[in-house]
Amino acid sequence: MKTLLSIFFVFLTLPLSAQEIKQRQTGNIVGHVKNYTTKEAVISATVIIQGTAIGAATDIDGNFIISNVPIGTYNLRASALSFQPMVKTDVVVSVGKPADVHFELMESTVELEGVTVSTEYFQKSPDAPISVQVLGAEEIRRLPGGLEDVLRAISILPGVAQVENGRNDLIVRGGAPSENLFVIDNIEVANINHFGTQGAGGGPLSFVNLDFVNETTFKSGGFGAKYGDKLSSVLTIDLKDGREDRFGGKATISASQFGLNLEGPTNEHGSFLFSARRSYLDFIFKAAGFGFVPEYWDFLGKVNYFLTPKDQLKFLGIAALDNVKLFNETGEKRYTNSRILASNQNQFIGGVSWRHLLDHGFTTVTVSQTYYGFRYQQNDSLLNPLFRSNSDEYETTVRGDAVYQIGKETELSFGVLGKFVNFTSNIILPSFWTNFGQNLSVNAVLDTTAVKSAGYVQVSQAILPNLQATIGGRFDYFNLIKNTATFSPRFSLSYAFSPLFTLSGSIGKYHQAPSYIWLVANAANRNLNFVTVNQYVVGIEYVLQSDVKISVEGYKKEYSDYPASMVRPYLVLANTGGFGGSQEGYASFGLDPLLSAGSGASRGIELFLQKKLSDVPCYGLLSVTYNESKFKALDGVDRSFTYDQRWIINVGGGYILNELWEFSSKFRFATGRPYTPYNANGTQNIAAFNTSRVGANHSLDLRVDRRWNFERWNLITYIDVQNIYNRKALSIPIFDERTKEVKQPEGGIALLPSIGVSAEF
Repeated sequence: MKTLLSIFFVFLTLPLSAQEIKQRQTGNIVGHVKNYTTKEAVISATVIIQGTAIGAATDIDGNFIISNVPIGTYNLRASALSFQPMVKTDVVVSVGKPADVHFELMESTVELEGVTVSTEYFQKSPDAPISVQVLGAEEIRRLPGGLEDVLRAISILPGVAQVENGRNDLIVRGGAPSENLFVIDNIEVANINHFGTQGAGGGPLSFVNLDFVNETTFKSGGFGAKYGDKLSSVLTIDLKDGREDRFGGKATISASQFGLNLEGPTNEHGSFLFSARRSYLDFIFKAAGFGFVPEYWDFLGKVNYFLTPKDQLKFLGIAALDNVKLFNETGEKRYTNSRILASNQNQFIGGVSWRHLLDHGFTTVTVSQTYYGFRYQQNDSLLNPLFRSNSDEYETTVRGDAVYQIGKETELSFGVLGKFVNFTSNIILPSFWTNFGQNLSVNAVLDTTAVKSAGYVQVSQAILPNLQATIGGRFDYFNLIKNTATFSPRFSLSYAFSPLFTLSGSIGKYHQAPSYIWLVANAANRNLNFVTVNQYVVGIEYVLQSDVKISVEGYKKEYSDYPASMVRPYLVLANTGGFGGSQEGYASFGLDPLLSAGSGASRGIELFLQKKLSDVPCYGLLSVTYNESKFKALDGVDRSFTYDQRWIINVGGGYILNELWEFSSKFRFATGRPYTPYNANGTQNIAAFNTSRVGANHSLDLRVDRRWNFERWNLITYIDVQNIYNRKALSIPIFDERTKEVKQPEGGIALLPSIGVSAEF
C-alpha cells in the first residue's frame, strides 16, 4: 500500500502535458429548460455561466448549447420571464464529453421589491416545503469516504444515523432500516444495496452507478401523498439520459470495484447508456487470507426515446449479482464464519415509463417488474447448519400518475398503483436458543401470492402570495393482512415572511405493510395490521446570502401497531435490521408469532447550514441532530431504540483550487447506540435490554482530486483517506465462546486509504 500511494502521489504531481501548457482547452455545455409543473419546454430562456458573459438561449424545444467553454467547474443560471431563476452548481466542463445540465423552473407567484439576496441556489417544490434535500451527482461523487455511493452521501444529512461503519442502512429520525422507500426513475425498489438484508433496506454498498445519476432528492419526513407504504423517508434517484452527440464511455477502477460505461445516441430521437461493474474485494480478501470472501457484479441499462415531442419512453434495467464464498480450512476461520449470516443474492429491476405532455400538465404510466432472490445460510463452528432461508420475491407493478396545473397558483396531482406479488420461501431453523433463553424452531415451505394497490390525490394551493398549502390523502390496500385497507391524510403549510425567510410545517399519517417474510414465516402473522406513524414537523429556513442557507427543524413521530413478538416479550420489530444473524436471534426475519401491539415515539431537532459552490470556489455543510427514540413491546416497558444515537454532527466541505485540483474533507461524530450487556456465561437478561451504550464514534476523511484533459478524452484521479487519525470505530461488543470473554469485534475500520482512476472518452 505504501508503494502504491507513493506512485500515486508522483502521478498526481506530474507537470502538465505539453498540450495542456500549449493551449487552454475547451468543452461544451448542453441541456434543456422545462416548466417544473407541466414539463413543457421553456422557450427563449437565458442560460449563462455565472461571472461571465458566456451563455445561450433555449430553442423551441427548450434545448440549449454553450460551446467552447474553458475546462473547469462552473455555476449555470437559467432565467425566463414569469419564472423563478435557478442556479445549478458543480457543472464540470471537460474535453471528454459535454456537461449535461437540466433545469426545471417554477413559475413566479409574487415579486417583491427591494430584495438583494435571491434563493436561486435553493428552490423547493410546492408539494415538499420541508425536510427535503437535493444532491447533484458531483456533490455525491466528491464526498470523502463516500466511495461514490448515493446512500453514503445521504448519511451526512440531518436526521440520518448509521447502523455501523461499512453499512448503508438508513436510520431516519428514529425509524427502522425497513422504513425507507427508494424510487429509481419512477420505479419503487425495496433495496438498492448489494448483500441487502431481507425485509429491511440496508447493505454495504449501493448498486446504482453514480455516473448515471442526475440528482437525488431525499425527503426525511412530511412527504406528500404520492409516496406511501413506508414510514420514514423517500429517496428518489433521477437517472441521466445517454449523450446525444456521439458514442462515448468511461472506464473506472476505484476503491472497491472496476467497471465500464457506454453511452450514445440510438438515432435522432433517442439515446442509451449501459454500465457493467465488478468488485475486486474477493481478490483482496482471498489474498489476505480471510475466510469470508464477497463478490458482486452489477449492470445498468437505460434507453430514452421520443415518440413525438410530447411523448417520451424510458426503458430501464438493473441487475445485481452477489455471491459469498466461505473458506473453512482452519478452526479459526470456521469460528469466525460461524458468526456470519452469509447471503447469495440476485436482484433484477426492469420497467418502462411513458410520459405524455398535456396543455397544462403531464401523465406518466410505468410498468415494472422487480425480483429479489435471497439464499441465506449460517453454520456453527463444526459446520453444522444453524439456519437456511431461500426466498424469491416478485413484484409486478402498474402505476399511473398525473399532474395538472389548474391555474397559476393551483396544482393538482393524483394517481393509482397496483402490485401483483408472488413470494416463495423455504426456511429451516433447527432448535435454536436465543441469548435471552427463548427457543425457536421453523421448518416451512411457502408459496404465496398477494395484491397491493394504492390511490392518492393532492392539491397544492397558494392561498396568499406568501402562503402555500398542500393537502392530500392516500388509500392503501394489502390482502395478506387482517385489516386490508387504510387511509393516510396529509397536510403541509408554508409561510414566507420574505423571499429569504420561511416558516413551514406538516402533519400526516403514514402506513406501512408488514414485510413479506414476516407474514410467511409464521401463518399466525397474517393477523397483523398496517404499521402506523403520526408525524409532526415544523421548521424555519433563512437564506443568509444567495449561496448560503440555514434551517432548523423539529419533529415528533408516534408509532402504533408495530409487530411485536409473542415469544420474546421485549422484542418489537422496529429494533431489527442490520446483519440479522444468530447474534440477533434472526429477529429481522419475523419468525416469531407476531402481534400488532408494539408502539414507540421519536422526537428530535435538527440544524442544517449549507454553502453551495459559487463565485467563491468552496462549498460545505454542517448538520447537527439530536434525537431520542423509544419503543415498547408486549411487556409494556419503554426501551431505547436499538439504533438510537442521541447526537450526530457532520461537517464537510471542499475547495476547488483551479480546473485541475480539488480538496475536500468530512468529519463525523455520533454518540453510541444501545446494546444489551452479557452475563458471565454469555447469556443476556431481558431486564438489561438496551441499557448499555457503545462509546462515541468520530472520524476524519480527506480527499484530493486531480483532473487531466487531453485532446479527446480526460482522466480523473483521486486519493481518499478514511479515518485519517487511525481511530477504530467502536461497535456492539460480542461474546467469545472460546475465551468466555466480552470483546470488541475485530475488523473495525481504521486508517483506510483508497485511490480511483477514471478515463472518460
